[in-house]
Amino acid sequence: MSADVEPATEREEGEAPERAAKPSPPAADQPKAPAEDGEGGQPYGLPGKPLARGPFLFGLVGGLGVLTAIALAQMIVASLSTIILVVVAMFLAVGLNPAVEALQRRGLARRGAITIVFAGVIVAFTLFGLAVVPPVSKQLTEFVNAVPGYLTELSNHPTLRQLDADYQILPQLRTFVTGTLGPSLATGIMGAGLVVLNGVFTTVTLLVLMLYFLGSLHTIKDYLLKLVPASRRSRTRAISEEILTGIGGYVAGNVLISVIAGVLTWIFLSIAGVQYALALALVVALTDLIPLVGATIGAVLVTGVALLDSLPAGIACAIFFVVYQQVENYFVYPRVMKRSVDVTPAVTVIAALFGGALLGIVGALLAIPVAAAIALIVREIVLPHQDQA
Repeated sequence: MSADVEPATEREEGEAPERAAKPSPPAADQPKAPAEDGEGGQPYGLPGKPLARGPFLFGLVGGLGVLTAIALAQMIVASLSTIILVVVAMFLAVGLNPAVEALQRRGLARRGAITIVFAGVIVAFTLFGLAVVPPVSKQLTEFVNAVPGYLTELSNHPTLRQLDADYQILPQLRTFVTGTLGPSLATGIMGAGLVVLNGVFTTVTLLVLMLYFLGSLHTIKDYLLKLVPASRRSRTRAISEEILTGIGGYVAGNVLISVIAGVLTWIFLSIAGVQYALALALVVALTDLIPLVGATIGAVLVTGVALLDSLPAGIACAIFFVVYQQVENYFVYPRVMKRSVDVTPAVTVIAALFGGALLGIVGALLAIPVAAAIALIVREIVLPHQDQA
């Protein structure tokens, strides 16, 4: 029996090395060990446990998120003027696009149509500057030349002579002019010069941006539509075209109303004999672009200038502007804007107030078309979705 047992034992002992020589396959979730020797077959040791999601890590990630949000907010605030400039340029480009398309329908290429429209804008800015700057500079020159005469008349006045003999008013006035008023005026003139240069630079930048946006408007629209899912792209395109058409109609209608106001004001001021009628009419046309309060601001400015010229002319201007604003508010504005923006009067007033409070004149200009776009989105998307819910 021992002979029978020994072969079996020898076979088991012989098979054991063969089984030990075949390594077990690694698990699927364990990385393969590199050729270098190390702890547990890893060159840098075994990986540790994952970081526990404790309150410290949660607070650290939350704090980094808050700091990132604050940094983004500061960046937006610091570049707010540039953002407003870009938005206004895009707004003007969308507003001028109907004129470009109208010229294209007459057989012109888009580049030629853009050139004609942009040249018209440049001519309008140039005419405004030529009409406003010479009268203002002339008035300032006349005032500066008249100052010595005013001082001579004051020094020859008997009452002022007596006060000067008692209180030495003229030496104190001379000291104030040379020591305080002169440097202040010099500083103010330099600041005004910087403001003018900044305004010129901003205007040129606005025109250049508007030209670029006007030339690449279709490319921008197509690129933005690619970000929309393909199943909703056609509907989004239709809604966006409706919004852009409304913005273009609003800009064109607002410009038409301003032109009407400026032409009628120029005719009236010319008949009334008010000086600088063309410049004052351009001021009325420019301020009339501002919703709600623009026409009133222009009327007050022109009436004040007419009052300085003569009392009857000032009273006539006040009566003219009161009558014209009623005609504009109840006849001209509704007829021009009825096909442009579909917004109720209450929403128009509220939107203009909010836009003016947020971004000033620019916000008031953009508020009404933005309100029309929001109303269109609510009517075409939100309300049908609510009806199906």
